[in-house]
Amino acid sequence: MAGSSMLAAAAAPSDQIVLGVIGSGSRGTFVMTVFQKDAAVRVGAICDVYEPNLENAVATASKTEGTHPRIYRNYKELLADPSIQAVLIATPEHWHAQMVLDALAAGKDVYVEKPLCQTPEQGVELVEAEKKSRNIVQVGMQRRSYDLYLGARDVVKAGRLGKVRMIRSWWLNNYLGGGVATRLDGPLDWEQWQGPAEHRPFDPNRFRQWRFYSEYAGGILADQGAHVFDGMHLLMSAGYPVAVNASAGKVHKAGVNEPESVVAIAEYAEDFLGVFTVNYAAMQYKSRNDQLNQLDGDAARMDIGREEMKVFDKGAEDTTALYQKSPKGFGWATDLHVQNFLECVRTRHTPTAPMRVAFQAALVVQMANLSLKQGRRLRWNAAAGRVEA
Repeated sequence: MAGSSMLAAAAAPSDQIVLGVIGSGSRGTFVMTVFQKDAAVRVGAICDVYEPNLENAVATASKTEGTHPRIYRNYKELLADPSIQAVLIATPEHWHAQMVLDALAAGKDVYVEKPLCQTPEQGVELVEAEKKSRNIVQVGMQRRSYDLYLGARDVVKAGRLGKVRMIRSWWLNNYLGGGVATRLDGPLDWEQWQGPAEHRPFDPNRFRQWRFYSEYAGGILADQGAHVFDGMHLLMSAGYPVAVNASAGKVHKAGVNEPESVVAIAEYAEDFLGVFTVNYAAMQYKSRNDQLNQLDGDAARMDIGREEMKVFDKGAEDTTALYQKSPKGFGWATDLHVQNFLECVRTRHTPTAPMRVAFQAALVVQMANLSLKQGRRLRWNAAAGRVEA
């Protein structure tokens, strides 16, 4: 594996990086365009099993002069393409683990969307694979590269908040509107799309709403919670959770089996609790206001959302004592994260969100979902690499 990685690097004596895209839905196509902002990046190939997504991504990529991506409908064929040095994996969650392993085996550097994986067992395997590989892996948890969060981390490290024993975090939205999807706009290779998941009869809603089916993802808890808990870990310089407990409301979204209202509580060896409340049956907010983290220190409280950070001192909580705002907004975090990955591809340095730290966040939401199923608090046995009651 190391040898193939070195060959991939040797193939690009200049700064040029040839990118392959695996999974070209809305997120994958968007992140692809962020990669294309770097003039030395060329999209060399795109793979998808849903024809409308594939056609749209090819058309989008081709807007950049000189770009004529090859088309693949099986990701292993793209990975076998010797001209591809790095891959962007933006498929549904249930495919992430296997595709990352296959990409590493093919000697490719990898940018994979979060959550990193679907189960604790997959996470352990991926972290071990990372240790044995010389490939660069960046997981799409962009707060790790975000100027606002990096500045806030420095504030916490400096002791400005005193002792922080709890972080209270919420994410509010509403996805209960709209009906169940009954048709698609073009051909889909349904069997290939299901891949490692249990194979079921064709169901357009499973394809359209995959994030909210347990066979393909961890629900809104995992989708947003991976970001939030990773932010907590970054701000608190924290590692793996010690234990996790969760509670949820009923499922109200038609046709799916993951709840939209969940509370997850993680306990840490660093002596704090991370409390995440997600409610996608709430009123809708402007995106800049739909998520907030409050770090409750004994000297001050920090409120940090998507674009602003505020500190309130003890006894003066009506007055902002410290204020920071990202000059370019939360959208810029993805640009910074992609830039960090490309820099590391060129320098072979470790990126800001390698698999090790990405698994720490994925593990919390995986344990929360297991807690919901089992109805009890669960512990992480770090030495054995497994979840225990």
